[in-house]
Amino acid sequence: MTQSIRWLQDEIATRMLQKLDIVKLEPKDILLIPDFLGVHSSFLTKRFPGVRFHTAPECELSGFNLFKLRVARFWNSRMKSASVVSLDDYKKTGRINLPSNSVDLVVSVLLIQDLVDPMHFLQECRRVLKEGGLLTFSYLGPDTAKELRSELLAQQLPVQNLASPWDMHDMGDALLGERFSDPVMDMEFLGLDYSSDSILLSDAIALNLLDANYQNSAIATQLPQKLTLEVVYGHAWALGKNLAKAQDDVAYIGLNQIGRKTRNDSA
Repeated sequence: MTQSIRWLQDEIATRMLQKLDIVKLEPKDILLIPDFLGVHSSFLTKRFPGVRFHTAPECELSGFNLFKLRVARFWNSRMKSASVVSLDDYKKTGRINLPSNSVDLVVSVLLIQDLVDPMHFLQECRRVLKEGGLLTFSYLGPDTAKELRSELLAQQLPVQNLASPWDMHDMGDALLGERFSDPVMDMEFLGLDYSSDSILLSDAIALNLLDANYQNSAIATQLPQKLTLEVVYGHAWALGKNLAKAQDDVAYIGLNQIGRKTRNDSA
């Protein structure tokens, strides 16, 4: 996303974190993916004193803003060492550059709708989460910017579909399929009102709803004065990571799950 839509990221992050008020969790290591200069890390620092941040900065951050972000995370982490994860590398390789079982909480704000393979993202999140860790996320659902999808506008604007047009039911099923526990899903519609066509188009580009190379030019059809955002929220737990898993009706048990009883073991 671009700077023009930063306020929206902050607003959605704040709403997400307020939903954590009822969650009992004492994380020591938190992964922010993507990470951006906003209020969410201060919120997390106050809620979870002594936390250490692992950060996946937005790809669009300038060199100076990236420096400010790293300094802020180091300070927010109470001067503890923290990992920097490349979001670009994740999109290229499909791997979050963190060890397995290394973080207690993954926070992802408005990313999943831009991923071609969100299922793989869930797999990676579960891999890096410790036993009992939590994934919390938000993303844009398929009814986002439905005002731009009229037949007349679609002929004149380079409207793009979201890379991952999952509704909250799709996501809930995917979380269960990836062996997350107790998924909780929620959704709301936000209406953005505009008095300027240029600002509406700028925000649509920032949200990847229009081709980034689009040059603002006159169109025959009047643009809507509003964009609807379908915002999906969810969280789920990484539980039972050491349990046997079944595939094709066969249970697979890891070697580290097999113990040998000795005579000194109690019966």
